[in-house]
Amino acid sequence: MSLKVENISFSYTADREILKNISFELNQGETLCLLGPNGTGKTTLLKCINHLLTPKQGAVYINGDDVAKMTSIMRAKKIGYVPQYNSNVFQMNVVDTIMMGRIAFAGRKIRTEDKDIVFDIIEKMDLENFAFKNISEMSGGERQRVFIARALAQEPEIIIMDEPTSSLDLKNQMFTLELITKLAHSKNIGVIMSIHDLNLTSLFADNVIILKDAEMYACGKPHDTLTESNIREVYGVETAVTTEDGYRHVRLLR
Repeated sequence: MSLKVENISFSYTADREILKNISFELNQGETLCLLGPNGTGKTTLLKCINHLLTPKQGAVYINGDDVAKMTSIMRAKKIGYVPQYNSNVFQMNVVDTIMMGRIAFAGRKIRTEDKDIVFDIIEKMDLENFAFKNISEMSGGERQRVFIARALAQEPEIIIMDEPTSSLDLKNQMFTLELITKLAHSKNIGVIMSIHDLNLTSLFADNVIILKDAEMYACGKPHDTLTESNIREVYGVETAVTTEDGYRHVRLLR
């Protein structure tokens, strides 16, 4: 699998560009983290990749195929998408919610294979105790794990996650990111996620893109991108960045 984002630009209005000439590649098994302050276009970029928004210019390719020319079912077989946490949910239990990830494959008839895939993911995501609980009765963090499980049920080549840890406690942040990156490496799934926590980025990202003023400010390995000067220029804060156990550690300074 290879994902190629080529010269993507996007604007909601004529007088303000949200994205300017964004280009990068993602290879199978890699995890890419998108960083940047609020309003720098992270969510917009993820939606352009998934063709939920149409770029003003540029294109997105998966294995050389233009995502814009795929049918919705074809995209669902290629891309699993987890949007930002949304409090508006249907009256549906966890099993049925995750089973929705199999619709592109099963259509209206759920097969034994689909059930096996869903219950395997429920076990991996540690959701057995919630399997038949209505998702409207679950906490925001629990629901987020269900939506991630639904994306995994699609068995996609790429998983796109928009701030997947925003409503999770520390334990579940680590659990979820460890699981996602492990699956990415073992099943050769490409993962793109927007995230705000620089230290979690250091722990789990293979590569990092930092957005600033609608453009790519930095791109590369965490060790090369998570620097005191980059953080100062992008976020406007002073930090002390050290390397501990091979990972970047970012500490805010007052």
